[in-house]
Amino acid sequence: MGPTQKPNVCRQLSRRALGFFSRDAGVVQRTNLGILRVLVCQESTKFKNVWTTHSKSPIAYERGRIYFDNYRCCVSSVASEPRKLYEMPKCSKSEKIEDALLWECPVGEILPNPSDYKSSLIALTAHNWLFRISATTGKVLEKIYLASYCKFRYLSWDTPQEVIAVKSAQNKCSALARQAGIQQPILLYLAVFHVLPFSLIGILEISKKIFGNVTDATLSHGILIVMYSSGLVRLYSFQAIIEQFMQQKLDLGCACRWGGTAGTVGEAPFGIPCNIKITDSPPLLFEVSSLENAFQIGGHPWHYIITPNRKKQKGVFHICALKDNSLAKNGIQEMECCSLESDWIYFHPDASGRIIHVGPNQVKVLKLNEVENNSAQHQISEDFVILANREKNKNENLLTVTASGRVVKKKFNLLDDDPEQETFKIVDYEDELDLLSVVAVTQIDAEGKAHLDFHCNEYGTLLKSIPLEESWDVSRLACTNDHIKETYSHEVYFDRDLVLHIEQKPSRVFSCYVYQMVCDPGEEETTNRSCEKE
Repeated sequence: MGPTQKPNVCRQLSRRALGFFSRDAGVVQRTNLGILRVLVCQESTKFKNVWTTHSKSPIAYERGRIYFDNYRCCVSSVASEPRKLYEMPKCSKSEKIEDALLWECPVGEILPNPSDYKSSLIALTAHNWLFRISATTGKVLEKIYLASYCKFRYLSWDTPQEVIAVKSAQNKCSALARQAGIQQPILLYLAVFHVLPFSLIGILEISKKIFGNVTDATLSHGILIVMYSSGLVRLYSFQAIIEQFMQQKLDLGCACRWGGTAGTVGEAPFGIPCNIKITDSPPLLFEVSSLENAFQIGGHPWHYIITPNRKKQKGVFHICALKDNSLAKNGIQEMECCSLESDWIYFHPDASGRIIHVGPNQVKVLKLNEVENNSAQHQISEDFVILANREKNKNENLLTVTASGRVVKKKFNLLDDDPEQETFKIVDYEDELDLLSVVAVTQIDAEGKAHLDFHCNEYGTLLKSIPLEESWDVSRLACTNDHIKETYSHEVYFDRDLVLHIEQKPSRVFSCYVYQMVCDPGEEETTNRSCEKE
């Protein structure tokens, strides 16, 4: 007999959490994740590259599953070495999957079919079909034909795991049509569904007559968000629009007569008629102007983040109260850095109400507090800062030779995102282990080297650093209009005991590198890094 295979710690903990070893799954799950966090961060734990693959089509990752060939092939990353879960039959370009979302069974709801309690992939195809596909077998469980009057292209969650929005491509007026004075009446469509079981809420049209020259629109948490090229962002209540402008309630699978045509709702060729047509301006909830339509809402109480709508203000962020638009104390955040790529800011996904501000050489975690002796106003203060590992006041000498032959030495400062200095590229949050993951890259000789650092989410303490074996190209830059960007794009996922790096190269070659946690019992713990304030 060969050596006994060591049990997968993450799998054992998951089995316990599901009730194999205890009746109180919630408490056990939290305990297990605490144990896993200790294992991940201890000194003897390594992350080993167990699998590398390349593809000519985009690679996507979602909750332990790696998708290839436009979601046609699915590989599980949970096993000791990734293994294929399923491969759907080949299809024509017109039938390929263009976008997809992973749906997972909600807790506490009674669903009609046993298969509904397992994860599903909600997929949108190029020929306007909406599929629900088993996430483990690839079998099509449900399908809905959307419509023939527009091209649907994008999927998003309106309410996560409950309501989806399917957005069409934008109808753009051609140059010939503009010269002839022909205007495009309908700019785009939004189809909205409850999921599991699928039920139609309605299809909404965004028209130029009502909304003007819209550049984009989307749904989020029951709010219709409409954006304009001028930087204006407007918010409307979707529920109020339904109540006021829905022409007829439609049910999937039921017979319907619409515009002189009869058919079954959600079946080809009839599809789903557009049953929400706005004939008058709906009540406006909120509007604001921001550079490049950048607008976020979060915090406790509600605040929003914008950039003043002027190009010279790029990289300046204003944090304001949603109730009265007042600027928070210290609410203007500007990272003093000189770099080719701008910094970015967003509300912390851990629901703490904090804000993460990322620059090339520092990550600031900001908190929102009441002003002392004035509960009506709030202020922004630093919770903690993560700094890149750099040499202080590093500069370079530039040698020039004058006409007389004299050598002149000049000093100049490097850019804050100079590839030869450690630069932050990605910041993410692992919610189950309560860790901030930060990707830092430094160019050494001709190639860039990256490492993934785990920081305590409460205090910012560095707990673990993992080197990535593959090179990270940061020297190639491409200029497009006013932007300078890397020609290589990167995504890094940290999911429990897994690290996954997806890279897109300029030649449309996609690479995927999978790392898994390995505990070395032969290496004794020398340093015990605890998550405490330094």
